[in-house]
Amino acid sequence: MIKSFLCSVLVLAGLLTLGCGKRTPVVEVSVDQSGVTIEDIADAETADLVWPQWRGGVGGRVVTETSSTDSTSDAVSIPTSWSAESNVRWQADVPGRGHSSPIVVGDLVLIGSSTQEPPEQFVMAYDLNDGSERWKTVVHSGGLPSGRAVHAKATNANSTLASDGTRFVTTHLNGEHIWVTALGLDGEQLWQKDIGAFASRFGYAPSPILYKSLVIVTADNGGGGYLVGMDIRSGEIAWRRSRGNNDSYSSPALVALDGTDQVVITGGNRMASYDPATGDLIWETECISDATCGTAIATGDHVFASGGYPDKETLCLDANGEKVWSNRTKLYEPSLVTDGTNLFGITDDGIAYCWDVVDGTQHWKKRLGGKFSSSPLIINDNVYVSDLSGNDYVFKADADKYELVSKNQLGDDCYASPAFTGDALIYRVGIGKGPQRSEKLFCIAAE
Repeated sequence: MIKSFLCSVLVLAGLLTLGCGKRTPVVEVSVDQSGVTIEDIADAETADLVWPQWRGGVGGRVVTETSSTDSTSDAVSIPTSWSAESNVRWQADVPGRGHSSPIVVGDLVLIGSSTQEPPEQFVMAYDLNDGSERWKTVVHSGGLPSGRAVHAKATNANSTLASDGTRFVTTHLNGEHIWVTALGLDGEQLWQKDIGAFASRFGYAPSPILYKSLVIVTADNGGGGYLVGMDIRSGEIAWRRSRGNNDSYSSPALVALDGTDQVVITGGNRMASYDPATGDLIWETECISDATCGTAIATGDHVFASGGYPDKETLCLDANGEKVWSNRTKLYEPSLVTDGTNLFGITDDGIAYCWDVVDGTQHWKKRLGGKFSSSPLIINDNVYVSDLSGNDYVFKADADKYELVSKNQLGDDCYASPAFTGDALIYRVGIGKGPQRSEKLFCIAAE
């Protein structure tokens, strides 16, 4: 009653126009009710899943078969320095605007994007070898949220795609609902599903993740949040769980803790763990803050996360959700990354940290400068991360001290996180400012 009255007063005063809208009850669905059969559909066709979803599905950490210091002829050599003219295998123009990070499946690089004129949300596919456009599929025409329902930094194509090797799944806020769409290898639409209403405060950000034959999507919002498991083959909802009435923006993460598959997600002043097969709650722990953006990551028996707004916390929980350690540092938009021994993070305002995963001891911190939204990537012994001015930092993944390897420049901004292709990196960057701003993909590889 008090909250409703306060919202009404603020709206009348012109101080608050969002977040007090009508709530839509979440209808929960169980696997028993849906009758959806969950199967392990991994087969030979999934062998080409190089970087198939947000952060590669591996929390942004890559350990190649041969390290960069290996002198054998088949050693993987990922550049640590580049520019718009050097160590660039190819570059490609990207229509519209989006923060959707690239994924790599087989010989395709895929991203989501959106334009205001015409009002469209679409998926672009590029050839991994030369950057040529392979296809473009418009997923939605019209129905874009109003400008006041999307944060000034955000876009209408924030979510990164997920793929099982034969299907590409993308999520959008459109017509005040969250839509999940599956495309085939040639860009043809296989199915599309409205999974629920969404009362937007700042737009929609989470990316879908995969578990066996399910695609799992979250939609935390003040009108009634939910977590949904869907059959990737048909789009049928296998299960749906209510998540409360909080505006939050984190993607779920599939982790294995002490050998048990769990889907973990922050937001709503807690981290919650769910059974990915049924959506049943395993545990939840009060922590971090009401709103979070980063995605949780895990080692074999611990899970790490950071955020948020209005409170701030970086923490480690064990496989049962018990708090192991925490501190008062906040990474709001960028996600953490770990090499299994050390935990690395870059705050939104450009301070890099290194903590011990076991007890949270701070090994070092270093002000890089600038502002950050992109999440870091570890390849072998180096951390790669980009800022909002187009600077790409490479520094050693080392607990002893901060050691800058290189600072490179691509374009004028970078919101998306890079993808790893096996022998190259794919960056999505902005070129120019204001109305003249455009976007490009760069494939960074050793010349």
